[in-house]
Amino acid sequence: MQMRQKHEPFEVKESGALYKIGMFAAMNHVTVKTLRFYEEQGLLMPAVTNQENGYRYYTLSQMAVLHQITALKMAGFTLEEIAHIHSGADEEAVLRKKKSELIAKIADLTRQIAVVDGYLSKKKTGLSHPVLIKTIPETTVAAMRVRIESYDSLFDVMPEMGTLMEKAGCECALPEYCFTNYLEPGYKDEDILVEICEAVTGAKQEIGGLYFRTLPEIQAACIYHKGSYGTLSESYESVLKYIEENGYEIAGAIRESYIDGVWNQDEESGWLTEIQVPVRNRV
Repeated sequence: MQMRQKHEPFEVKESGALYKIGMFAAMNHVTVKTLRFYEEQGLLMPAVTNQENGYRYYTLSQMAVLHQITALKMAGFTLEEIAHIHSGADEEAVLRKKKSELIAKIADLTRQIAVVDGYLSKKKTGLSHPVLIKTIPETTVAAMRVRIESYDSLFDVMPEMGTLMEKAGCECALPEYCFTNYLEPGYKDEDILVEICEAVTGAKQEIGGLYFRTLPEIQAACIYHKGSYGTLSESYESVLKYIEENGYEIAGAIRESYIDGVWNQDEESGWLTEIQVPVRNRV
């Protein structure tokens, strides 16, 4: 039976035993190629190099350095970042910065998983689109604030608004962006206060109940809803669940953006609405 090779030192000095590169690599479960690469990068230099034959030797105390390199690589540090630490940088500050970067990556991955889950669940919910977080740019709108009897009467108000916009000389922005803000909290079946908005190229003189204002850029959780407005509650349930489960909270009036509807589609199945819920990260 062959005996296992002993860890024979090259020589003993006050600093401790010196081990050949092959033995040191085996002791630390790395390859000789890895040690040579770390030497080239200036991360871990041999304690002694025999000038006659080029043999390299390491000390036991260098195991701690090698273990640190290995651990930092596992934590996602690049060799350049590790060299920066070894050169005397504030290790705690570098580690905290890396932790922040990793947390941000986790957040991005969590959002990606949520999108995948949205597609996976569409068979269960009957929805054809997932929830996405989008940035909606600053927008100048022509607007009317009205109280409607029910959701069915919402589009009865729009022709009146269109007439006032024409009188005011409004020019609609492209791409077209028509939406409704719901200005009161909670769900109501009747007596609903809404603000109807249409994106325009610039503000004009107020006329009748028509006024103009510039809405700031927002971050919104958005979902497309295909079909009847009577089933919007299903899409609302999905987007609100997404907000709750992904660390957001509602940060403003919910918008319903009407992309296709009664004005250009004969069948309800062709209607397309985007629900936009302003959100911010939950503290």
